[in-house]
Amino acid sequence: MIVIGEKISVIAKKVREALGKKDPKPLQELAVAQAKAGAHFIDISIGPAEENGPELMDWAVRVLQEVVEKPLCLDTTNIKAMEAGLKAHNNAWGVPIINSTSNEPERFPMMELAGKYNAKIIALTLGKGSIPADAEDRCGIAAEIMARAMENGVPMENLFLDPLILQLCTMQDQGRQAIRAIKMFQQLNDPPMQTVVGLSNISNGAPKHVRPIINRNYLTMLIYEGLSAAIIDPLDKDMMDTVKTVEVIMGKKMYAHSYLDM
Repeated sequence: MIVIGEKISVIAKKVREALGKKDPKPLQELAVAQAKAGAHFIDISIGPAEENGPELMDWAVRVLQEVVEKPLCLDTTNIKAMEAGLKAHNNAWGVPIINSTSNEPERFPMMELAGKYNAKIIALTLGKGSIPADAEDRCGIAAEIMARAMENGVPMENLFLDPLILQLCTMQDQGRQAIRAIKMFQQLNDPPMQTVVGLSNISNGAPKHVRPIINRNYLTMLIYEGLSAAIIDPLDKDMMDTVKTVEVIMGKKMYAHSYLDM
């Protein structure tokens, strides 16, 4: 499974302050730690960054790729900032991921950028003004997004469908519907569509000591249904051990006594 490291987010005070001061050290330390822990992509979330978005994303991409030979997952709602990040990205280590588009018209330009820069892109199966009721609704939205991807020259292998993970504590049935959607998304194309989730959303609102338990068990169920990628905390050793163990049990990785250290 593809691991996208989630730690460099403007939501975190340490990261927010580093972005504000343009202090590269905290961001670089987090990037290196996540890469060493097994992340395949490093997510960089700068938020809307309305005042200096392009300049900030350009700077962030460059300082991260000074210290990690990994592709990045670029997270902002600012279209100009996203394009600046795509231009700055060093594709020698893999193409970046745009995080994200959806079926909402204001997000359509992100798909255009994916086609223009041959980038991968996460597509939330979210329609304008409403949350999908079930897995079938999510598949209907996914089909429309896939058609838009083809119109913009985005190959299906560059598209990651996201079923939109919602809080278990307030929308309990939606957890099951997202699992069903992961399985159904793969049937929309041959070869199967790639899928991704922002895992921690499932446990939002739950007590702190319960959140890791919900996250790890939910991830196990998603991987079983064929999940391709997840935005998670790779510094959570228990989480990474869960990923490795499920993949070994399912025969995706060869068993060895030392598999947890690989």
